[in-house]
Amino acid sequence: MSDKEAVIRHIGTLETTVVDLQTRLTALKGLGPENGGEGEAVKAQFLEHRLLQLGCPSITHIDAQDPRVPGGVRPNIAAVFPGHSSRKLWILGHMDLVPPGDLASWKTDPWQVHREGDKLFGRGVEDNQQAIVSGLLAAEALRACGVKPDYSLGLVFVSDEENNSFFGIRHILREQADLFSPEDFIVIPDFGRPDGSWIEISEKGHLWMKIEVTGVQAHGSTPEKGSNALIAASAMILRVQNLALNHPERNELFAPPTSTFTPTRRDANVPNINTVPGKDIFYIDCRLLPGLSSDQILQETKVIMEETAAQYAGISVKVSVVSAADAAKPTDEHCETVRRLTQAVQSVYGITPHCVGIGGGTVAAYFRKKGLPAAVWASVDSTCHMPNEFSRISKTIGDAQVLASMLFD
Repeated sequence: MSDKEAVIRHIGTLETTVVDLQTRLTALKGLGPENGGEGEAVKAQFLEHRLLQLGCPSITHIDAQDPRVPGGVRPNIAAVFPGHSSRKLWILGHMDLVPPGDLASWKTDPWQVHREGDKLFGRGVEDNQQAIVSGLLAAEALRACGVKPDYSLGLVFVSDEENNSFFGIRHILREQADLFSPEDFIVIPDFGRPDGSWIEISEKGHLWMKIEVTGVQAHGSTPEKGSNALIAASAMILRVQNLALNHPERNELFAPPTSTFTPTRRDANVPNINTVPGKDIFYIDCRLLPGLSSDQILQETKVIMEETAAQYAGISVKVSVVSAADAAKPTDEHCETVRRLTQAVQSVYGITPHCVGIGGGTVAAYFRKKGLPAAVWASVDSTCHMPNEFSRISKTIGDAQVLASMLFD
Protein backbone atom coordinates (compact mmCIF):
# COMPACT_ATOMS: atom_id res chain seq x y z
CA MET A 1 0.00 0.00 0.00
CA SER A 2 1.35 3.44 -0.94
CA ASP A 3 1.66 6.30 1.54
CA LYS A 4 -1.21 8.07 -0.22
CA GLU A 5 -3.46 5.03 0.01
CA ALA A 6 -2.64 4.58 3.69
CA VAL A 7 -3.54 8.20 4.46
CA ILE A 8 -6.79 8.06 2.48
CA ARG A 9 -7.80 4.81 4.16
CA HIS A 10 -7.06 6.18 7.64
CA ILE A 11 -9.17 9.28 7.03
CA GLY A 12 -12.05 6.94 6.26
CA THR A 13 -11.90 5.63 9.84
CA LEU A 14 -12.26 9.02 11.52
CA GLU A 15 -16.04 9.32 11.87
CA THR A 16 -15.84 9.63 15.66
CA THR A 17 -13.25 12.37 15.30
CA VAL A 18 -15.56 14.35 13.01
CA VAL A 19 -18.41 14.20 15.51
CA ASP A 20 -16.14 15.11 18.43
CA LEU A 21 -14.52 18.08 16.69
CA GLN A 22 -17.81 19.46 15.39
CA THR A 23 -19.38 19.11 18.83
CA ARG A 24 -16.56 20.94 20.58
CA LEU A 25 -16.22 23.70 17.97
CA THR A 26 -19.95 24.42 17.87
CA ALA A 27 -20.13 24.82 21.65
CA LEU A 28 -17.32 27.39 21.49
CA LYS A 29 -19.34 29.61 19.12
CA GLY A 30 -17.05 32.28 17.64
CA LEU A 31 -19.39 35.21 17.04
CA GLY A 32 -17.71 38.48 16.11
CA PRO A 33 -18.49 41.70 17.96
CA GLU A 34 -20.73 42.88 15.10
CA ASN A 35 -22.94 39.91 15.91
CA GLY A 36 -22.97 40.38 19.66
CA GLY A 37 -20.12 37.99 20.40
CA GLU A 38 -16.70 38.10 22.01
CA GLY A 39 -14.71 37.01 18.97
CA GLU A 40 -12.87 33.82 18.08
CA ALA A 41 -10.20 33.61 20.81
CA VAL A 42 -11.60 30.59 22.68
CA LYS A 43 -12.11 28.69 19.45
CA ALA A 44 -8.58 29.54 18.33
CA GLN A 45 -7.14 28.30 21.64
CA PHE A 46 -8.89 24.96 21.16
CA LEU A 47 -7.61 24.63 17.59
CA GLU A 48 -4.05 25.55 18.53
CA HIS A 49 -4.12 22.90 21.27
CA ARG A 50 -5.33 20.39 18.70
CA LEU A 51 -2.50 21.32 16.33
CA LEU A 52 0.01 20.78 19.12
CA GLN A 53 -1.52 17.38 19.86
CA LEU A 54 -0.96 16.51 16.19
CA GLY A 55 2.71 17.41 16.56
CA CYS A 56 2.62 20.45 14.31
CA PRO A 57 6.17 21.89 14.31
CA SER A 58 5.27 25.32 12.94
CA ILE A 59 2.41 27.44 14.27
CA THR A 60 2.37 31.14 13.48
CA HIS A 61 0.04 33.79 14.89
CA ILE A 62 -0.83 36.75 12.69
CA ASP A 63 -3.31 38.28 15.13
CA ALA A 64 -5.15 41.56 14.58
CA GLN A 65 -5.76 44.15 17.28
CA ASP A 66 -9.45 44.80 17.97
CA PRO A 67 -10.39 46.64 21.18
CA ARG A 68 -14.02 45.52 20.88
CA VAL A 69 -13.28 41.97 22.09
CA PRO A 70 -11.92 40.66 25.41
CA GLY A 71 -8.15 40.58 25.20
CA GLY A 72 -8.22 43.04 22.30
CA VAL A 73 -7.14 40.47 19.71
CA ARG A 74 -8.74 38.67 16.75
CA PRO A 75 -6.68 35.49 16.24
CA ASN A 76 -5.37 34.16 12.93
CA ILE A 77 -3.36 30.93 12.93
CA ALA A 78 -1.16 29.44 10.21
CA ALA A 79 0.15 25.91 10.79
CA VAL A 80 2.49 23.95 8.52
CA PHE A 81 3.11 20.19 8.47
CA PRO A 82 6.26 19.76 6.36
CA GLY A 83 6.36 17.63 3.25
CA HIS A 84 9.27 16.72 1.00
CA SER A 85 8.69 19.97 -0.92
CA SER A 86 8.38 23.46 0.53
CA ARG A 87 5.46 24.04 -1.82
CA LYS A 88 2.31 23.98 0.27
CA LEU A 89 -1.29 23.00 -0.03
CA TRP A 90 -3.07 25.66 2.00
CA ILE A 91 -6.51 24.79 3.38
CA LEU A 92 -8.26 27.83 4.77
CA GLY A 93 -11.18 27.81 7.20
CA HIS A 94 -12.78 30.67 9.09
CA MET A 95 -13.53 30.42 12.79
CA ASP A 96 -16.28 33.02 13.02
CA LEU A 97 -19.90 32.39 12.14
CA VAL A 98 -23.26 34.11 12.05
CA PRO A 99 -25.90 34.14 14.82
CA PRO A 100 -28.54 31.41 14.77
CA GLY A 101 -31.36 33.86 14.05
CA ASP A 102 -34.90 32.90 15.02
CA LEU A 103 -34.47 30.16 17.62
CA ALA A 104 -38.06 29.05 17.10
CA SER A 105 -37.06 27.92 13.60
CA TRP A 106 -34.45 25.52 14.99
CA LYS A 107 -35.48 21.97 15.85
CA THR A 108 -32.61 21.68 18.35
CA ASP A 109 -30.23 23.94 20.30
CA PRO A 110 -28.00 25.55 17.61
CA TRP A 111 -25.01 25.50 19.97
CA GLN A 112 -25.23 21.77 20.70
CA VAL A 113 -24.54 19.40 17.84
CA HIS A 114 -27.42 17.04 17.12
CA ARG A 115 -26.83 13.96 15.02
CA GLU A 116 -29.32 12.31 12.69
CA GLY A 117 -27.61 9.52 10.79
CA ASP A 118 -24.99 11.08 8.52
CA LYS A 119 -26.04 14.64 9.35
CA LEU A 120 -24.74 16.88 12.13
CA PHE A 121 -26.95 19.87 12.95
CA GLY A 122 -25.72 23.07 14.61
CA ARG A 123 -24.69 26.61 13.87
CA GLY A 124 -21.38 26.66 12.05
CA VAL A 125 -21.10 22.95 11.28
CA GLU A 126 -21.05 23.72 7.55
CA ASP A 127 -19.98 27.35 7.53
CA ASN A 128 -17.10 26.91 8.07
CA GLN A 129 -16.29 24.12 10.51
CA GLN A 130 -16.50 21.44 7.84
CA ALA A 131 -13.45 23.05 6.22
CA ILE A 132 -11.59 23.26 9.52
CA VAL A 133 -12.38 19.65 10.42
CA SER A 134 -11.46 18.31 6.96
CA GLY A 135 -8.06 19.99 7.21
CA LEU A 136 -7.49 18.56 10.68
CA LEU A 137 -8.44 15.07 9.48
CA ALA A 138 -5.77 15.26 6.78
CA ALA A 139 -3.18 16.26 9.38
CA GLU A 140 -4.34 13.53 11.78
CA ALA A 141 -3.96 10.88 9.07
CA LEU A 142 -0.44 12.02 8.18
CA ARG A 143 0.56 11.76 11.85
CA ALA A 144 -1.14 8.42 12.46
CA CYS A 145 0.39 6.85 9.34
CA GLY A 146 3.83 8.38 9.90
CA VAL A 147 3.76 9.78 6.37
CA LYS A 148 5.65 12.77 5.02
CA PRO A 149 3.78 13.81 1.87
CA ASP A 150 5.24 15.14 -1.35
CA TYR A 151 3.98 18.65 -0.56
CA SER A 152 3.66 20.46 2.75
CA LEU A 153 0.25 20.85 4.36
CA GLY A 154 -0.71 24.33 5.52
CA LEU A 155 -3.79 24.99 7.64
CA VAL A 156 -5.01 28.56 8.10
CA PHE A 157 -7.74 29.40 10.60
CA VAL A 158 -8.91 33.01 10.28
CA SER A 159 -11.23 35.42 12.05
CA ASP A 160 -13.77 37.92 10.76
CA GLU A 161 -14.75 36.27 7.46
CA GLU A 162 -18.43 37.02 8.01
CA ASN A 163 -17.72 40.77 8.23
CA ASN A 164 -15.42 41.55 5.28
CA SER A 165 -12.28 39.92 6.73
CA PHE A 166 -10.61 43.15 7.87
CA PHE A 167 -9.26 41.38 10.99
CA GLY A 168 -8.81 38.08 9.15
CA ILE A 169 -7.27 37.20 5.80
CA ARG A 170 -6.98 40.85 4.76
CA HIS A 171 -4.89 41.45 7.88
CA ILE A 172 -2.68 38.45 7.07
CA LEU A 173 -2.15 39.60 3.49
CA ARG A 174 -1.29 43.10 4.72
CA GLU A 175 1.10 42.04 7.47
CA GLN A 176 2.60 38.80 6.18
CA ALA A 177 1.84 38.45 2.49
CA ASP A 178 4.95 36.31 1.94
CA LEU A 179 3.30 33.52 3.92
CA PHE A 180 1.79 32.40 0.61
CA SER A 181 3.74 31.74 -2.58
CA PRO A 182 2.42 31.74 -6.18
CA GLU A 183 3.80 28.19 -6.30
CA ASP A 184 1.50 27.05 -3.50
CA PHE A 185 -1.94 25.49 -3.90
CA ILE A 186 -4.70 27.43 -2.13
CA VAL A 187 -8.04 25.72 -1.53
CA ILE A 188 -10.89 27.35 0.38
CA PRO A 189 -13.64 24.85 1.28
CA ASP A 190 -16.40 27.44 1.66
CA PHE A 191 -18.74 26.81 -1.29
CA GLY A 192 -19.84 23.95 -3.46
CA ARG A 193 -22.42 21.38 -4.41
CA PRO A 194 -23.51 18.33 -2.38
CA ASP A 195 -21.72 16.05 -4.84
CA GLY A 196 -18.57 18.20 -5.04
CA SER A 197 -19.09 18.94 -8.73
CA TRP A 198 -18.36 22.69 -8.63
CA ILE A 199 -15.00 24.42 -8.34
CA GLU A 200 -15.44 28.16 -7.90
CA ILE A 201 -12.79 30.16 -9.74
CA SER A 202 -14.38 33.61 -9.95
CA GLU A 203 -16.61 35.92 -7.95
CA LYS A 204 -18.63 38.92 -8.95
CA GLY A 205 -17.73 42.28 -7.51
CA HIS A 206 -20.17 43.94 -5.16
CA LEU A 207 -21.52 47.41 -4.47
CA TRP A 208 -23.83 48.11 -1.55
CA MET A 209 -25.43 51.55 -1.69
CA LYS A 210 -27.45 53.55 0.81
CA ILE A 211 -30.13 55.84 -0.66
CA GLU A 212 -31.30 58.63 1.67
CA VAL A 213 -34.41 60.41 0.45
CA THR A 214 -35.28 63.66 2.22
CA GLY A 215 -38.57 65.55 2.02
CA VAL A 216 -40.72 67.48 4.47
CA GLN A 217 -42.56 65.82 7.34
CA ALA A 218 -46.25 66.69 7.78
CA HIS A 219 -49.46 65.49 9.37
CA GLY A 220 -51.19 62.67 7.52
CA SER A 221 -54.39 64.70 7.23
CA THR A 222 -52.60 67.55 5.44
CA PRO A 223 -50.15 65.83 3.09
CA GLU A 224 -49.99 68.89 0.84
CA LYS A 225 -47.99 70.66 3.55
CA GLY A 226 -45.20 68.13 3.29
CA SER A 227 -43.07 66.30 0.73
CA ASN A 228 -43.57 62.56 1.11
CA ALA A 229 -40.17 60.91 1.10
CA LEU A 230 -41.77 57.44 1.05
CA ILE A 231 -43.51 58.08 -2.28
CA ALA A 232 -40.32 59.41 -3.87
CA ALA A 233 -38.25 56.55 -2.47
CA SER A 234 -40.75 54.04 -3.85
CA ALA A 235 -40.37 55.54 -7.29
CA MET A 236 -36.59 55.34 -6.96
CA ILE A 237 -36.81 51.68 -6.00
CA LEU A 238 -38.72 50.96 -9.18
CA ARG A 239 -36.06 52.83 -11.19
CA VAL A 240 -33.31 50.49 -9.91
CA GLN A 241 -34.30 48.11 -12.72
CA ASN A 242 -32.80 50.65 -15.16
CA LEU A 243 -29.35 49.58 -14.01
CA ALA A 244 -30.06 46.04 -15.21
CA LEU A 245 -31.41 47.36 -18.51
CA ASN A 246 -28.22 49.40 -18.98
CA HIS A 247 -26.00 46.35 -18.32
CA PRO A 248 -27.30 43.22 -20.07
CA GLU A 249 -23.80 41.74 -20.44
CA ARG A 250 -23.61 38.00 -19.79
CA ASN A 251 -20.94 35.62 -18.54
CA GLU A 252 -22.08 32.00 -18.57
CA LEU A 253 -19.54 31.08 -15.88
CA PHE A 254 -22.00 32.58 -13.39
CA ALA A 255 -25.54 31.77 -12.34
CA PRO A 256 -27.29 34.08 -12.92
CA PRO A 257 -25.05 35.02 -15.85
CA THR A 258 -25.71 38.77 -15.54
CA SER A 259 -24.94 41.49 -13.05
CA THR A 260 -27.74 41.92 -10.52
CA PHE A 261 -29.14 45.09 -8.96
CA THR A 262 -31.45 44.37 -6.04
CA PRO A 263 -33.21 46.73 -3.63
CA THR A 264 -33.03 45.01 -0.27
CA ARG A 265 -33.22 46.57 3.19
CA ARG A 266 -35.42 49.53 4.10
CA ASP A 267 -35.01 51.44 7.35
CA ALA A 268 -38.01 52.42 9.46
CA ASN A 269 -39.16 55.98 8.81
CA VAL A 270 -41.90 57.40 11.06
CA PRO A 271 -43.21 55.37 14.03
CA ASN A 272 -46.87 56.32 13.59
CA ILE A 273 -49.39 55.98 10.77
CA ASN A 274 -50.65 59.57 10.71
CA THR A 275 -47.37 61.27 9.80
CA VAL A 276 -46.04 61.92 6.29
CA PRO A 277 -42.38 60.81 6.44
CA GLY A 278 -39.78 63.46 5.78
CA LYS A 279 -37.02 60.87 5.38
CA ASP A 280 -36.91 57.40 3.87
CA ILE A 281 -33.81 55.23 3.51
CA PHE A 282 -33.30 52.09 1.45
CA TYR A 283 -30.36 50.03 0.19
CA ILE A 284 -29.29 48.39 -3.06
CA ASP A 285 -27.18 45.22 -3.33
CA CYS A 286 -25.34 45.06 -6.67
CA ARG A 287 -23.34 42.00 -7.83
CA LEU A 288 -21.14 42.99 -10.75
CA LEU A 289 -19.59 40.81 -13.43
CA PRO A 290 -15.81 41.05 -13.81
CA GLY A 291 -14.96 44.13 -15.83
CA LEU A 292 -17.87 46.23 -14.53
CA SER A 293 -16.70 49.01 -12.24
CA SER A 294 -18.48 49.75 -8.98
CA ASP A 295 -17.62 53.43 -9.43
CA GLN A 296 -19.38 53.45 -12.78
CA ILE A 297 -22.52 51.94 -11.25
CA LEU A 298 -22.37 54.43 -8.39
CA GLN A 299 -22.34 57.35 -10.81
CA GLU A 300 -25.18 55.88 -12.87
CA THR A 301 -27.22 55.35 -9.71
CA LYS A 302 -26.72 58.95 -8.65
CA VAL A 303 -28.02 60.17 -12.01
CA ILE A 304 -31.08 57.90 -11.85
CA MET A 305 -31.96 58.86 -8.29
CA GLU A 306 -31.40 62.58 -8.82
CA GLU A 307 -33.55 62.55 -11.97
CA THR A 308 -36.30 60.80 -10.03
CA ALA A 309 -36.05 63.20 -7.08
CA ALA A 310 -36.46 66.14 -9.45
CA GLN A 311 -39.94 64.88 -10.35
CA TYR A 312 -41.16 65.48 -6.78
CA ALA A 313 -41.37 68.91 -5.20
CA GLY A 314 -39.27 69.36 -2.07
CA ILE A 315 -37.40 66.05 -2.45
CA SER A 316 -33.63 65.58 -2.40
CA VAL A 317 -31.55 62.41 -2.44
CA LYS A 318 -28.10 61.31 -1.30
CA VAL A 319 -26.42 58.16 -2.60
CA SER A 320 -23.51 56.75 -0.59
CA VAL A 321 -21.42 53.59 -0.57
CA VAL A 322 -21.75 51.10 2.29
CA SER A 323 -19.28 48.61 0.82
CA ALA A 324 -17.67 48.10 -2.58
CA ALA A 325 -15.14 45.79 -4.22
CA ASP A 326 -14.60 45.23 -7.91
CA ALA A 327 -14.24 41.65 -9.10
CA ALA A 328 -10.77 40.17 -9.01
CA LYS A 329 -9.24 38.48 -12.03
CA PRO A 330 -10.54 34.89 -12.12
CA THR A 331 -8.32 31.97 -11.24
CA ASP A 332 -7.15 30.27 -14.44
CA GLU A 333 -9.19 27.08 -14.80
CA HIS A 334 -6.09 25.41 -16.28
CA CYS A 335 -3.77 26.31 -13.40
CA GLU A 336 -2.08 23.59 -11.36
CA THR A 337 -4.26 24.15 -8.30
CA VAL A 338 -7.47 23.56 -10.24
CA ARG A 339 -5.94 20.66 -12.15
CA ARG A 340 -4.75 18.88 -8.99
CA LEU A 341 -8.07 19.51 -7.24
CA THR A 342 -9.98 18.15 -10.24
CA GLN A 343 -7.88 15.00 -10.28
CA ALA A 344 -8.36 14.51 -6.53
CA VAL A 345 -12.15 14.88 -6.81
CA GLN A 346 -12.17 12.36 -9.66
CA SER A 347 -10.12 9.94 -7.56
CA VAL A 348 -12.27 10.15 -4.41
CA TYR A 349 -15.78 10.91 -5.65
CA GLY A 350 -15.60 9.47 -9.17
CA ILE A 351 -16.90 12.63 -10.86
CA THR A 352 -15.32 15.38 -12.95
CA PRO A 353 -16.08 18.79 -11.42
CA HIS A 354 -16.51 21.86 -13.57
CA CYS A 355 -15.56 25.47 -12.92
CA VAL A 356 -18.12 28.11 -11.99
CA GLY A 357 -18.37 31.68 -10.77
CA ILE A 358 -20.58 32.98 -7.96
CA GLY A 359 -22.23 36.21 -6.96
CA GLY A 360 -21.37 35.88 -3.29
CA GLY A 361 -17.99 36.57 -1.78
CA THR A 362 -15.34 34.36 -0.19
CA VAL A 363 -11.81 35.10 0.96
CA ALA A 364 -10.60 33.77 -2.41
CA ALA A 365 -11.11 37.25 -3.84
CA TYR A 366 -8.38 38.66 -1.60
CA PHE A 367 -5.92 36.00 -2.76
CA ARG A 368 -6.78 36.62 -6.41
CA LYS A 369 -6.20 40.33 -6.05
CA LYS A 370 -2.69 39.46 -4.84
CA GLY A 371 -2.10 37.31 -7.92
CA LEU A 372 -2.46 34.06 -5.95
CA PRO A 373 -4.64 31.49 -7.75
CA ALA A 374 -7.20 30.19 -5.27
CA ALA A 375 -9.92 27.60 -5.76
CA VAL A 376 -13.09 27.39 -3.67
CA TRP A 377 -14.49 23.88 -3.34
CA ALA A 378 -16.39 21.67 -0.91
CA SER A 379 -19.13 19.05 -0.83
CA VAL A 380 -21.87 20.92 1.00
CA ASP A 381 -25.66 21.18 0.97
CA SER A 382 -25.48 24.99 1.26
CA THR A 383 -27.40 25.30 4.52
CA CYS A 384 -25.12 28.07 5.78
CA HIS A 385 -26.86 30.96 7.59
CA MET A 386 -30.10 28.94 7.64
CA PRO A 387 -31.95 27.49 10.63
CA ASN A 388 -31.03 23.83 11.18
CA GLU A 389 -27.72 24.20 9.38
CA PHE A 390 -26.11 20.81 8.86
CA SER A 391 -23.08 19.08 7.42
CA ARG A 392 -22.60 15.46 6.46
CA ILE A 393 -20.04 13.29 8.21
CA SER A 394 -19.40 11.34 5.01
CA LYS A 395 -18.71 14.50 3.03
CA THR A 396 -16.39 15.89 5.71
CA ILE A 397 -14.40 12.68 5.46
CA GLY A 398 -14.58 12.57 1.67
CA ASP A 399 -13.46 16.18 1.38
CA ALA A 400 -10.53 15.45 3.69
CA GLN A 401 -9.57 12.57 1.41
CA VAL A 402 -9.72 14.87 -1.62
CA LEU A 403 -7.52 17.46 0.06
CA ALA A 404 -5.07 14.85 1.32
CA SER A 405 -4.81 13.42 -2.21
CA MET A 406 -3.54 16.78 -3.42
CA LEU A 407 -0.48 16.36 -1.20
CA PHE A 408 0.81 13.49 -3.31
CA ASP A 409 2.07 13.31 -6.90
